[in-house]
Amino acid sequence: MSVPPAQFYFDLASPEAYLAAERVLQVLPVSAEWQPVLARELSPGRDGAPLPVGGAEGPFREEIARCAAALGLQPLRWPDPFPFDSALAMRVATYAKSIGRTVPFAQAAFRQAFAGGHSLEDPDVVLIAAAACEMHPSAVLAGAELRSSAARLAATTAAAAAAGVREVPATVIEGMVFVGERGLEEAALAMPAAGAALR
Repeated sequence: MSVPPAQFYFDLASPEAYLAAERVLQVLPVSAEWQPVLARELSPGRDGAPLPVGGAEGPFREEIARCAAALGLQPLRWPDPFPFDSALAMRVATYAKSIGRTVPFAQAAFRQAFAGGHSLEDPDVVLIAAAACEMHPSAVLAGAELRSSAARLAATTAAAAAAGVREVPATVIEGMVFVGERGLEEAALAMPAAGAALR
């Protein structure tokens, strides 16, 4: 099985990953494989919260809101609580990946969280996002509780960390890691060389 030329790593608790998820399909010249990971497990010694280490919450929120406005997205609404525990949502994202619905589920979940202002700790909010991409609620809940879903999420997270991913969002191309929403353009510039190597 060939490895996709680009990997897009995300955690649904990250507002920066939300911004990147709204752009990655347009910015990269080829399709990236979306990889759900738990951000808190990527860097030992960090708490994994989607706020910058040592950063102030107010300025961080203001910067994210400015970026969302500049990208023409809906006004950003912060979930309560924030940060929230994304473990359930990320297991569902992993289940969605197993049935070929990673991208629509992730986009719907991100929008519930950061355009709708709903916490993905709430199973009902996760189910609403799943319903938006025609995933049946009972199948979603069962899939999220499968040991295989948790194991795949842990394995993908470990593989991301081994590849040098320390935070999300991140795009990886032939071993090169591009971090953040603004890293998408740098990743896109790296794609022609990556594509030539694959041909």
